[in-house]
Amino acid sequence: MKDKTIDYILRATWQSVARMYNEEASKFDGSMAIGFALLSIDKEEGTPSSYISNRMGMEATSLTRTLKTLEEKGLIIRKKNPDDGRGVLIYLTDLGKEKRELSRNTVLKFNEVIRQNVSEDKLKNFIEVADVITELINEKKIF
Repeated sequence: MKDKTIDYILRATWQSVARMYNEEASKFDGSMAIGFALLSIDKEEGTPSSYISNRMGMEATSLTRTLKTLEEKGLIIRKKNPDDGRGVLIYLTDLGKEKRELSRNTVLKFNEVIRQNVSEDKLKNFIEVADVITELINEKKIF
């Protein structure tokens, strides 16, 4: 069998992780995107939507759909930014805070299980390789 390409390994692994998170989130009427969005919103202070999209690596149109879903589910509210009347801050509702905590615990559980099954050295190497890939892409050294 031929060696798998690096991009195949990354894509297949991420698809498995995404499927796992979506399966878990569906138990709580959520999705991975909703969980990550909730984790990107400060528990107490309002968070600008631009910060959320940057943190999640989402385009503005995708984030708009996600925020609309969060609002429809009663997880967030939007308020005008008092420092910038053109901007909007996103706040978690009480239900949003509960769902955020579920998301946080899910991510912590994933990390805990990985750390129990992968040595510190292997995990360190994985992170270093991921950092190099990100750096090469960001510095446009591949294409």
